[in-house]
Amino acid sequence: MIDLSAPLQWPHPDLAESPADAGLDYGGLVREFSWPVPPYAAYPRQQATSTAEPCEVLGLNNRKSVGQLVALAPKERLAQILVPPARNAMPLKFGQFRVLKLTRPVIAEARTGNAALIADSSGQAGEGAANEWQLDQRPRSEFKLYFAGGGELQGVTIGHCQDDLGLFLFPPLSDTDDAVLRLFIPREVLAHVDIGERIGDLLVKDKLATAEQIAAAANEQQGLRSRRVGDILVSQQIVSAEQLMLAIEQQARMPMVRIGEALLALDLISQAQLEQALELQRADRSVPLGELLVRNGVVTRQALQSALARKMGYPLVDVENFAIEPDAIRKLPFAVAKRLEVLPLLLRDGRLIVAMEDPTRRDALDEIEFISQLKVTPTLTKIGSLQFAIPEAYERLGGDAVSRSELNLPSLQADFSLDKADQLMETLEREGLEQSQRDEGPPIEQSDNSLVRLINTMIIDASTQGVSDIHIETHPGTEKLKIRFRRDGMMKPYLELPNTYRNAMIARVKIMCDLDISERRKPQDGKINFARFSPQHKLELRVATIPTNNGLEDVVMRLLSSSKPIPLEKLGLSPDNLKNLKYAISRPYGMVLCVGPTGSGKTTTLHSALSQINTPDRKIWTAEDPIEITQAGLRQVQMNPRIEWTFAKALRAFLRADPDVIMVGEIRDEETAEIAVEASLTGHMVMSTLHTNSAAETVTRLLDMGMDPFNFADSLLAVLAQRLVRRMCPNCRVSSPLEESEQDEWLGDYLHAFAPEQRPTRASVLSNWLGNYGSNGRLMKFHSPGCETCEQSGFKGRAGLHELLMMSKTLRRQIQTGARAEELLQTALAEGMRSLRQDGICKVLQGVTTMAEVRATSNA
Repeated sequence: MIDLSAPLQWPHPDLAESPADAGLDYGGLVREFSWPVPPYAAYPRQQATSTAEPCEVLGLNNRKSVGQLVALAPKERLAQILVPPARNAMPLKFGQFRVLKLTRPVIAEARTGNAALIADSSGQAGEGAANEWQLDQRPRSEFKLYFAGGGELQGVTIGHCQDDLGLFLFPPLSDTDDAVLRLFIPREVLAHVDIGERIGDLLVKDKLATAEQIAAAANEQQGLRSRRVGDILVSQQIVSAEQLMLAIEQQARMPMVRIGEALLALDLISQAQLEQALELQRADRSVPLGELLVRNGVVTRQALQSALARKMGYPLVDVENFAIEPDAIRKLPFAVAKRLEVLPLLLRDGRLIVAMEDPTRRDALDEIEFISQLKVTPTLTKIGSLQFAIPEAYERLGGDAVSRSELNLPSLQADFSLDKADQLMETLEREGLEQSQRDEGPPIEQSDNSLVRLINTMIIDASTQGVSDIHIETHPGTEKLKIRFRRDGMMKPYLELPNTYRNAMIARVKIMCDLDISERRKPQDGKINFARFSPQHKLELRVATIPTNNGLEDVVMRLLSSSKPIPLEKLGLSPDNLKNLKYAISRPYGMVLCVGPTGSGKTTTLHSALSQINTPDRKIWTAEDPIEITQAGLRQVQMNPRIEWTFAKALRAFLRADPDVIMVGEIRDEETAEIAVEASLTGHMVMSTLHTNSAAETVTRLLDMGMDPFNFADSLLAVLAQRLVRRMCPNCRVSSPLEESEQDEWLGDYLHAFAPEQRPTRASVLSNWLGNYGSNGRLMKFHSPGCETCEQSGFKGRAGLHELLMMSKTLRRQIQTGARAEELLQTALAEGMRSLRQDGICKVLQGVTTMAEVRATSNA
């Protein structure tokens, strides 16, 4: 039983009066919400407020936390809670806590006030006063709540409110005072509530039924309630290994059914509700569909289990009476089983059979498979049964497995349900901070299970968010370890950890990529095949360690996801550039180069070009370091400098292997460049990349390497220079007419690249812009103020700027005579090429990106 009637003292000694007093930042999320008050006239009408409220939160594990309610967002169904010593508020979904209590009381007016206003001349309150008294009565009612998953809460309330969010209760501060606190119980965690006297008690009180009759009716009702689940799940619960294995075999023979189809078949949800839930799930893949429907109140957990058992065939196990095998218990640490709410049952044929309340939780199953290194088969158990069955089983069969000290794990007792990686890592950070404040404690070991899980979660999170690089930055002394992500070309903070994690995290990353953990004085390079540590994630990471001052090291990891190529039409090339590039790559022989700085998408573009010409009648060889994108039909070769397997040697080998098309990852030296030119002149199409700033500079760079101007001019077909800019968020993008001053500025910027003698007129360029990008005779300026989709940044994803130089007779003659890059640029512009800056301005006019992004990534 839980008692929440005791008031908390405010202000709390560790907290400021308001977020403004503490100078805290909550990420810009402030939502006004009018909290309900008791439905009686004596209580002040509640006004919407955006200031923080002192509060107390009861977690799913019945642990209380004191803090501030920064914001309550009904639409998103989450609360922003600040819990000291953290300086940032934590977003909690409604399904992640049981009770939210505002500890600042609401004061009622005195009951005699109204009566005094209408007393008659005799000094006695008249009939009007009596009526006013009746209108303002504030009766107290007993309540009893039953939480989903077990547990209950009871007390006294002065009125209540219930809506789509959940239940609002108002317990009085004392027996004599009508000042009340405010409780909120989300609908996601509320199974059942009784407020006031039960119908059975009233019937006995009025002598309409006997106590025996009421008891019999209650027993029958309870039987019907349990039968609704029991009958639909299975006729009897499984208590032996033989029964369970037979049920699993029967399930294997059942046709595959999705949970949404199962719920539809049982008429538990409508097609519209299913489609709405699927749309929500696309935005947050971490939550299973069934759990999402439960959290949104579409179905109950009992109904979800009905569908899981009846339509999907999951066996229902009675974990309280099941004969659990000790070998299965030893495969999963107690802390993991408790956190994930999973109970190991059996070990059979290399499979670990476990009991869960929701066997569709793929994230939990993946983690169990990773920790146990076994294939996991989930089964079903009754809601609330695991809460006591897990500790009992580990105490009885796991021996000292329940002891946290024996597990060699830092404390991971979480305040809230950890169903997302950011909350897991925030808990680790908080626990690590508390440990360091107690005298810093021993440093974390690289083999610590919590650290292993943290690094794996970080990598999976980075892949999910579309991050290109992970930066792990160490600092001397007691300063925290900082982790930042590069996403869409911008660095963003991801996590801070106590200094006790510093050496262990660097060592763990080195072990994952087989580097020397004792070497800290010089840089090292390696690779992580993440599938070794998490088989369901086909990821590779390129790792570089960099020594820093004070004998420390930083680590930078680049994610190389083995993905499919992007179709050439979706790279954002202008119609002319797309047409010319397709023509160049379809030629039987010659050289096509893609140039730009590191991380500008050169390899992605080349693979898109290869996918365009990847047909059964062509033999295509690629030499790459590393292989980032895979395609069926390509013969892809990984470079290995340790055994002197270089691009030049791979090119020579390819020429003896009857190729039609050769792709070289990068031309780094004269030898590779000479062989590439030779290959293109002997009847092969050669594609490669270079690190140069523009298309014209690429020509002069290769000539400076020692290329023969005549051979090179004959072999070169096209040079594509490119950059990546941040794309404006299409969800919040708005437009307005472009002002004359900005229009003139953009025109000048566009025309600047041309030589004065061949510069087109402003009127002709403006007319072309209006024809291609205008709206109602006006050019538009686009702006993205920021929204939840883009995390208030105004940008979502990246787009390419392109400069395609197509070879012509004039350009070949200039290359053979040693023309400068500026002369080549002016000739190409005269022949129709558009520079990076010009292509960027056109994309600004289309609303793809901003002028600031274009100017930051291209020269005038």
